[in-house]
Amino acid sequence: MKLPETFENNMKELLGGEFLAYKNCLDEPMRHGIRINESKISVEDFLRINPFLLKEVPWCKNGFYYDENVDKPSKHPYYYAGLYYIQEPSAMTPASILPIDENDRVLDVCAAPGGKSTELASRLAGTGVLISNDISASRAKALLKNLEVFGADNYVITSENTHKLSERFEGYFDKILVDAPCSGEGMFRKSQSMITAWENNGNQMFADIQRTILSDVVRMLKPGGYMVYSTCTFSPLENECSIEYLLSLDESMEIVAFDKNELFDDGHPEWSEKKDGSLKKCARLWPHRLNGEGHFVTLLRKKDEGQSIYSQCGRYDVRKIKLDEAAREFLSRIKKKFDEDRLEINNDRLYYIASDIPDVKGLRTLRTGLLLGEIKKNRFEPSQALAMTLKKDEFDNLLDLSINDERVIKYLKGETIEAEGKNGWILVCVDSYPLGWGKLNNGLLKNKYLAGWRLMS
Repeated sequence: MKLPETFENNMKELLGGEFLAYKNCLDEPMRHGIRINESKISVEDFLRINPFLLKEVPWCKNGFYYDENVDKPSKHPYYYAGLYYIQEPSAMTPASILPIDENDRVLDVCAAPGGKSTELASRLAGTGVLISNDISASRAKALLKNLEVFGADNYVITSENTHKLSERFEGYFDKILVDAPCSGEGMFRKSQSMITAWENNGNQMFADIQRTILSDVVRMLKPGGYMVYSTCTFSPLENECSIEYLLSLDESMEIVAFDKNELFDDGHPEWSEKKDGSLKKCARLWPHRLNGEGHFVTLLRKKDEGQSIYSQCGRYDVRKIKLDEAAREFLSRIKKKFDEDRLEINNDRLYYIASDIPDVKGLRTLRTGLLLGEIKKNRFEPSQALAMTLKKDEFDNLLDLSINDERVIKYLKGETIEAEGKNGWILVCVDSYPLGWGKLNNGLLKNKYLAGWRLMS
């Protein structure tokens, strides 16, 4: 691989005698991985039905390598059932080291396309709240889809700059993940366009963006809260130096040691300005030392020293509604309790607002709460998102297809299929895991699988 001369010189300085091993590894194929969605299936249960040739990712308990020459997990029905997320193995690290507890308020500040958010949502397991933000509204749409596929229901998706978020959420979050915009030096093997972008932009532009984000984000972390900062680049300017800048913003911030895999390198204080020895607690993932593209990861904590500045942000004010009879009848068929005081209608769409969702009025939001469906004249159309939050025994009419049943692929392609059962709405599953809705009429299933999600040949 042809590397920019300036970048090559930088890496020679950082790696010394390891540089040749690094450069040679870039001529090897990329490593590919999947991360199991433990909110839907345990790792043990997935491995019992696993259709792929998998090998464990050493630093992520629910991560596995797959061979792209053998397997195509993006085309498999289990992917459409939300049983796993396709993710580069190094990138599994940041969300895996953030200590998530039940009922946490969590912010993923640069969240699209959703690899980290889906893991955070899975570990929250329906408690607390996840605010997933991406300043790009178009990228945030991919984030929304991925959270819906994973079956998350306690999230808000915003598309704001971090300064506006910090004005609303000062001292609000228990946990924050900042997978910062960066120069992407760890992605050079993935795409030639990343090299071109590096040549056009360099490191300083991204370091400036990172410092702006960190200045805002540190205000939003509650005393006693934890933060992960990560990048997929190698430049000390964007890594150790950015952490040093973060520490300078708030004297209560400290770097926290975490259980590093033996393949990880420490952070390098000698590459920073102040040579802060605590930077050794950071972790560097080099692609020539492990099977991944590379990452920089740091776990930090805001010390709780009797500070009393907590967020005054209130909870979301749900607008009271009179529930349509068709919607009420449909929801009665679901074996989950929906508190009617948490139901809200917006443009004929029915949402369920989790009790922990904060006030987001005035922010640009793509989704607040779980979309249950659409209220139409004399009928209710349940949403794809609702189907993905259910377990097979939570709806009273079920079509459970075996993975080997040819109707599974037909259904995912949006085709009409034959089926037996009770007429009306039916939850379609593969091996007991929901895929979406259909409407059965005398042995024929009218396909209601969301058009934008369909399997393309």
